[in-house]
Amino acid sequence: MRRVSRTRDAGPPAPLQLVVGDEEFLAERAVSELVRRIRQDDPEVELRRFRTSEVAPGELAGHLSPSLFAESRVIVLTHAQDTTKDMLAAIAGYIKDPAPGIVLVALHAGGAKGKALVDLLKKAGAQVTTCNRITRADERSDFVHAEVRRNGGSITPGALAVLVEAVGSDLRELASAAGQLVADTGGKIDEAGVRRYHRGRAESSGFAVADAAVAGDRRGALEALRWALVLGVPHVLIADALADSVRTLAKVGSAGRGDPNRLAGELGMPPWKIRKAQGVVRQWRPEQLAVAIAATARVNADVKGVAADPAYALERAVLAVVEARVER
Repeated sequence: MRRVSRTRDAGPPAPLQLVVGDEEFLAERAVSELVRRIRQDDPEVELRRFRTSEVAPGELAGHLSPSLFAESRVIVLTHAQDTTKDMLAAIAGYIKDPAPGIVLVALHAGGAKGKALVDLLKKAGAQVTTCNRITRADERSDFVHAEVRRNGGSITPGALAVLVEAVGSDLRELASAAGQLVADTGGKIDEAGVRRYHRGRAESSGFAVADAAVAGDRRGALEALRWALVLGVPHVLIADALADSVRTLAKVGSAGRGDPNRLAGELGMPPWKIRKAQGVVRQWRPEQLAVAIAATARVNADVKGVAADPAYALERAVLAVVEARVER
């Protein structure tokens, strides 16, 4: 089942873009693809990103105004579901006469909150990209299969099952693994290739870093982080793995000690992941998890451009999670 769809793909990108859905990885990929398409014609185009609730309507109007030298711009508004009435009015005024060379992109998580902006942009003819969350195992398999094809490779059914089981539900990790396997195998991925790849890289994955951190293993977490960085694991994958592990502990901890198979549907994660988290979360108190969640939220922003040194930011976050775990 395809989880990313567009109203139209041909021709230059429309000046109004709407990305709807709560699958962050797919939404960010949609923005990256949009910028890539624009930069094919204009390599100097400028990208500006703002959280909708943190930019004033007047400030946004300035960013959407044509410059003296008519430089092209892509303005991305994240968390568009938080649009206020004043911001909605400002956007409504702008879209009556969009400035040439400027593309406005709104990222909306979907749902009823802030739906007025979605309706406004759709009515104005915005190009719509839908990025719904992938929750079922068969959807993740479809996603990986599409990723392999996207990278020019093929994968056997057995290899597909092993890869999804080995990597888990994180789309960034799945996409990274699929792309690396295509490169390492010459494009033809079989079960033996998947098993060989994961034996060689298990100690350097983002989830290896996260597993050691939430276990309170300071030395193991830092060693895994350094290996991951040396071997080129993207900073954002490590940050996402750390955040996913901490969020999983929080969700499983709040659900109690129920049967993992029964909780799977309620929590939206596979039973094996719940079972694994249940074995770890009993070592955590709620206040410790709150500290760890705050640390992973900070590093998520750090590795996406806030921090000058994302590797140092990751080390700081890993230590914060470890210290939260061991503090009594």
